[in-house]
Formats: sequence, structure tokens, C-alpha cells
Amino acid sequence: MLKRVLVFFAVSLLVSMTISILMSVLGIGNYITAGGIQYGTLMAFCLVWGIGGSFITLLISKPLAKWTMGVKIIGENEPNQELVRRVHRLAHKAGLTTMPEVGIYQSEDVNAFATGRSKNSSLVAVSSGLLNRMNDDAIEGVLAHEVAHIANGDMVTMTLVQGVINAFVMFFSRIVAFAISQAMRNDEDDAPASPWVNMLIVFALDILFGLLAMPIVAWFSRYREFKADSGGASLAGKEKMISALQSLQLAYPQLVEARSEANPNFQSMQISSKGSVMKLFSSHPPLEERIAALKNM
Repeated sequence: MLKRVLVFFAVSLLVSMTISILMSVLGIGNYITAGGIQYGTLMAFCLVWGIGGSFITLLISKPLAKWTMGVKIIGENEPNQELVRRVHRLAHKAGLTTMPEVGIYQSEDVNAFATGRSKNSSLVAVSSGLLNRMNDDAIEGVLAHEVAHIANGDMVTMTLVQGVINAFVMFFSRIVAFAISQAMRNDEDDAPASPWVNMLIVFALDILFGLLAMPIVAWFSRYREFKADSGGASLAGKEKMISALQSLQLAYPQLVEARSEANPNFQSMQISSKGSVMKLFSSHPPLEERIAALKNM
């Protein structure tokens, strides 16, 4: 799941940066004048292209997920039709009028995700590892959780949050880049700093500030996971939702042990250790917190 969040964040930021750099090269939306930075113009420029870039990413999110995760859509008269029927049954219960596509991707990870540009163009994908390791009740809970994401419109709200974050990343990186460019000028030389130098500085700062902003996006993602758990419990029943999360608890240590035996460096690469600063970048809350929240519903 972290891979998908990182891909979405990276693609969204790169799309915004590409549009911004292209416009700078073409001289469109110039926010630097002889008097310095025009902050109003810069903010408008960043909002348009930060949010615009995120929505471009949203439009391509489903094919992007199919490509990056290797999702194979379950067609008619193919195996796993029961999985499609279960997703569609939950989608009807959630009030969706257009049924999501349903797919499977090959991975030993016990995982699933929902994506798409809208409720009417969505995808629910599950890993082969999930199907092999979970019982029917747990699978039902997972599917309900993902359908709840679609019904809640999480893809669009996540895009809006990402777009606003991208806009502020672009805004501050350009202010700092302008200050650095001015500081690099020779006091005896009235010539402005090279636009290419400024562009390289902006590019580097976009990446730096983007990484620094990731915990904000991750926090919102964790918040929506709790909401999707609650929605999944309403669709499939609280016990099935808890069963799904408990199955994840049981499966994760087994995967860690198997991978650690295959690669001794794997354990040191984990980002889910308690107390790790990397928890700030986690897109999902700890499973024990999610289970406790469901039990207290």
C-alpha cells in the first residue's frame, strides 16, 4: 500500500512540476517582475497547477494502478467470479449505481486497494496473497472496506488534499529559489540570475519540500482509513471487518519472517516498527488502533 501512495504522490508532484517548468520556459504566468515576486500571481499560478496536476493524476489513476501493480481485470466467464459478485453486492448496498471493476494482482503481500477517477469509474483490486491467506469472512471485510473508500469519495478528496499540498510546495519552493538566486548574484553585476539556475533550484526544492509535506498527506490518509473501516463495518458487519484486520495482524509477521530469512536486510528496512519516525509517513494507522476503534463503535 505504501508503494501505491508513494507512486500517487510522486506522479502528482511530477505532473505539477512538469506543467510549471513548461510554463516557465514558455514565459506563461510569470510571477517575477523588476520589483520582485508578485505573491498573488504566484499563489494563483501554484493553486491552478498544483491542484490541476493532482486531478490529471486522478484521471489516470486506474490505468496507472493496473500498470504499476500488474492488475488483471476479472472478465466474464473467468475464474473468481464469486469475488466480482461479492464486490458488486457490497457496492449495491453502498448505493453505488455503477459497479467497480474487480481485479487481482500477483503478490505475496496480503493487500487490496480501491482507485479510479470517480464513484462511476472505480477499481477494486486484491492481491493473490490475500485470497490465499484469508478466510471468506475476512475477505468480505476487506472488500467492504475498499467499497467504502469508493462510496466515501476518498479518491477525489485525497486528490484535493494532495493538490493543495502540491500548491504550497510549489509556492514556497519558488520563494526560496528566488531568494537563493538573488543571493548568488554578484553585487557588482546587475544582470539577473540565469533562469536555468533558478529552474534547477526550484526543481530541487520541489522535491525537498514535497518530501517534507508527505506526513501531512499520510495523516489524512490514516484518517480516511478509520472512516473506511467504519463504512466497511456498516456494509459487511463489524465482526467481519474486525476479522479482516486480525487476519492482517496474523499474516504480517509470517511475511516478515519469510522475507527476513530470504533477505537478512529486510528486517532493517521495515518502516512499521513502533517508535520509528517513519510512522509519520505511514498511510495506514496501526492495526491494533483500527481494531480498537471498531470495537468501540
